[in-house]
Amino acid sequence: MELTRAAAQKPLVTFYDDAIGERLEFSRRTFDNWVAKTSNLLLEGLDVRPGGTVVLDLPAHWQTAVLLFAAWHTGQRVVIGPRAELASAVDEGIWVTDTPENAPGWADEVLGLSLDAFGAPLADAPAWITDYAVEIRSYGDRSPSPVEAPPNTPVLNVMNVTFSRERLDGEVRESVARHGLTAGDRTLSTVAYTTSEALVAGLLAPLEAGGSVILCRNLDDDLILRRIETEHVTAIAGPEAPYAPVRRLL
Repeated sequence: MELTRAAAQKPLVTFYDDAIGERLEFSRRTFDNWVAKTSNLLLEGLDVRPGGTVVLDLPAHWQTAVLLFAAWHTGQRVVIGPRAELASAVDEGIWVTDTPENAPGWADEVLGLSLDAFGAPLADAPAWITDYAVEIRSYGDRSPSPVEAPPNTPVLNVMNVTFSRERLDGEVRESVARHGLTAGDRTLSTVAYTTSEALVAGLLAPLEAGGSVILCRNLDDDLILRRIETEHVTAIAGPEAPYAPVRRLL
């Protein structure tokens, strides 16, 4: 599923975590390199096969976006949503999480993420956990051939609703058209990917249009207007931003 249509050097994903003062920016080329490395980890390290399942038990984060696209690149169905819903939605596959201790016993493999700004490994992780920060370093950034899912193939399950590739593509295109999104748009998003609407508005539609997203974790409300100004934000998914000349996507 190819949704990163921006020019190679154009900012694609900018990530903030105001709780720790973190800011990271990824061009499409850099983001694609991360997707390629993660795709190779899934294929070679975790032995995924087309038609498998990857569960993303993660907050909205740049690494969550990378894993989402890597899972689709390798032909996986992605299950995402509120943590309480996940364990009941599936009973096999790869479980990807920042809290490995909460992984269910049925998981074929558990991929743990520290989400640390400097790539630190997980603290006190059991030996049976595959540590993303450690393992990703050994995989190449040459992208494997993508697996093109047939139109009716399930590619996403969120809130126990299943989306085929055709249905998800249609919802993304409809959102782009409804909001008039273009390659010049920069969308600020604080939404968790716990509904299809949030995932489409906060990530997929802006990238499909060739625009970029500013993912904000733990957003400081006092910084919203300044963030909109400094990042040249034109659309928002999530926070209220009174008096700001931006469109609301969600």
